[in-house]
Amino acid sequence: MIAAATVLVQLFLSCAALLGLFVLRGVLIARDPWEPINRRFLFGLQVTMMLFAARVFMILTGIEAFRIFVLLAAGLIPLAVILLTEGLLRRHAPPAIKFFVCGGACLAAVTSLWYSDSIDPARLFTLLAFQVSGFVLSGCLILSRDKASLSAQENATVVRLGLSLLLLIPVAIGDFLLLYIDLPIQFSALSVLILCWLAIGLGRPHQGHRTTLINLAIMVMAGGSVGGMIGFLAELGRAGTLLVMAAILTMLFVVAILSDARALRAEEQSLGLLRYLADAKTNDPMAFLRDLQNHPLVDGAAVISEERLSDLQPAVLDQIFEAAPVLRKSDPPQLGAVADDHIAYLFEHYAATHVILAMAQPRVLVALSMPSLTASPQAELELQVVQRMAALMAEKGRVGHG
Repeated sequence: MIAAATVLVQLFLSCAALLGLFVLRGVLIARDPWEPINRRFLFGLQVTMMLFAARVFMILTGIEAFRIFVLLAAGLIPLAVILLTEGLLRRHAPPAIKFFVCGGACLAAVTSLWYSDSIDPARLFTLLAFQVSGFVLSGCLILSRDKASLSAQENATVVRLGLSLLLLIPVAIGDFLLLYIDLPIQFSALSVLILCWLAIGLGRPHQGHRTTLINLAIMVMAGGSVGGMIGFLAELGRAGTLLVMAAILTMLFVVAILSDARALRAEEQSLGLLRYLADAKTNDPMAFLRDLQNHPLVDGAAVISEERLSDLQPAVLDQIFEAAPVLRKSDPPQLGAVADDHIAYLFEHYAATHVILAMAQPRVLVALSMPSLTASPQAELELQVVQRMAALMAEKGRVGHG
């Protein structure tokens, strides 16, 4: 029973690690795959993905030759960590460290071709010492860094890398000494998921570094406590309890990674209007509004000229848009019965949720149908910026013609 569960949980953890790495890779590529630090990070991700993919194929096929790729990836991880550390610290590692790491990676690559275990445990102990040495050297570079030469965000990134190294060292030892310390599975996949979650969180600096670390501690304690309670109640024993804890923690971090990646993507999309404003190449308000209609976030926006408003009273429209230049269906101004009729007409006639005053003279309105914006303060703010920019363009045009 435990033997079958061990194989299934090991497969689950490896697949989960691959998913987390794939999501993080997508986040980095979406930002800028050619940015120097991202290139170094992507190299490390690809090496780690090779390791876990080989583990998955070994479990599913039973082909021991995939162990070549596991050993090769394990030998390249210290090199990937040093390269990433150099990029984050914006300085080169001492030549002696580079020589040690590059030489060790080459030796590991050569010995990995001997996929049988006839040269083990000597090879495994040597590879373990190499990995731990690489993590420790990288940690020393982080601790000895010049904090003043880095920004607050860069220092937070480096601290998260250092925290990940603290997790990787005991986990690496556990992976290599699995049989000697009687662990049911290799827990490195869990530490990789934590690294992925911390890295994705760097794209959301408003959460705060301290909040992230508190959330990490809460998740680990919650998953560990629930797993321990289930193991105790079901009398699973030490091995069974560890399997349950690993499965629960893995699922927690997979959900957190997917949730944070989706939230990050939503935040990036919500900046679409601001990016459009920053890239606008025209000072003509009508050209600006026509281009705005093609933006995905406001797809289908209707530009309403003054002629199409002839059935409405100009004085009432002046009163309405003086009170609310960005008119919201969810929160219209209370200006009396006549104004209420005009507001209701605009929203119903143009099937809109927002009506923006783009130009005052001649009057030009923009009607938008975006119900999702009613729950997005960021997007509401962006609409106000759009309205203000269009109005300033129109005002500048009138002054220029005057």
